[in-house]
Amino acid sequence: MNKLTRSLLAIVLAAGSSLAQDLRPSAAPQTTPVLIEHATIHTISGEVMEDASLAFEGGRISAIAPAGISLAFANPPEVIDATGLHVYPGLIAPSTQLGLIEISAVRATDDQSEVGDMTPEVAAVTAVNPDSTIIPVTRANGILTAGVMPRAQLRLGGPSGLIPGHASVIRLDGWTNDDLAVRSRAGLVINYPMPRPVRAWWMSEDDSAQTRGIDAAVSMLDEFFNRATTYAAQHDDATTTDLRYEGALACLPDAEEQLPVFIQANDYDQIVAALGFAERHGLRPVIVGGRDAHMCIDQLKALDASVILITPYRTPKRDDSPYDLNYASSVALEQAGILWTLDTGDDTAHERNLPYAAAIAVAHGLSPDAALRALTLSAAEILGVADDLGSIESGKAATLIITDGHPLEVTTTIHHAFIDGREIDLGSKQTDLRDKYEEKYRQLGDLPRK
Repeated sequence: MNKLTRSLLAIVLAAGSSLAQDLRPSAAPQTTPVLIEHATIHTISGEVMEDASLAFEGGRISAIAPAGISLAFANPPEVIDATGLHVYPGLIAPSTQLGLIEISAVRATDDQSEVGDMTPEVAAVTAVNPDSTIIPVTRANGILTAGVMPRAQLRLGGPSGLIPGHASVIRLDGWTNDDLAVRSRAGLVINYPMPRPVRAWWMSEDDSAQTRGIDAAVSMLDEFFNRATTYAAQHDDATTTDLRYEGALACLPDAEEQLPVFIQANDYDQIVAALGFAERHGLRPVIVGGRDAHMCIDQLKALDASVILITPYRTPKRDDSPYDLNYASSVALEQAGILWTLDTGDDTAHERNLPYAAAIAVAHGLSPDAALRALTLSAAEILGVADDLGSIESGKAATLIITDGHPLEVTTTIHHAFIDGREIDLGSKQTDLRDKYEEKYRQLGDLPRK
């Protein structure tokens, strides 16, 4: 490639990156009380209330009233007549790369992974692009909050990306990274290695080389947490600060509020090994992936571990497995009383399809109530934000949606969305394109004029 070609390519890629920006302004803080009347309110944490009213002021839910009870306000509220409509808490996507990746072919827009074996000092939210075009597309389908997790792949030849950083929880509207942040540090992400060699056509290393790499990776993780524990014990007397160990302190058992560790693990023996690792170091494990989690019920319950399933759209790994195994695994976790939620495991641009991943599980035996809780209150509990999000209760953030049907149904339309009481623009690049081409066909006479 000559110099001129490289320069032209750089210009094209830069132009593509600049176009991948959402130009909608962030919503202003709530200044006027809002009253939603005659709605069916799905509280998640309690009963479903018919013909009920809900009020919020200053970004917080101030009152919920059953049918026939009037609410009083110091200042006149904005009234929304929700007759025939439903109110739900905003949905939560628990494990995403929203804002970290825009165009996979453009390296400058891909910030989902850090360089290095262990970077526990990193928080994912610092790399999130608030102007991502994917964010409006996602929230238009009722997803108003997301867990953002850094990723790193374990490369061949040695350990890499074992601890890529802290997961963050973000609201899907804001001018800056600080505006987006609900919780900058929600827990460390750990990529736990497979405990046995992989035998596949694409694997170039023999079993012994893989085993050495696996042993090295586990030793590195054990050594890191052993050193972090020692660092914590000497923290008050330390004369120097180590940012790597500082990043792990909140996940250690002596922390004032112990944060979880989000351990990427899928196979049975990988999950069991990861749980054993967490037990050795007194960590609070959340298994992310969890393809074989239904086979580890006893081990999960013994450590009070939670699970973020990222399996619904994948085919079963084993040839003799039932075709619907990945759909039905959520049913097994629910019946066992294990706290769980799910994510699509699809490309970031398709995160909007999260409700339909849950709907597939419903089609294979999960109750609609359990599926809805998984995407709201359960996700909030796993991410450590349930005091503010995940259910409709007085005092919680007014982060909610108003719909004409169940949010897991493809035919449902989101009529209004509020984040912290701020009404959110539900437009997106997709709706702009729809409007553009509707106008084309109006000009051709194939659609009536508005």
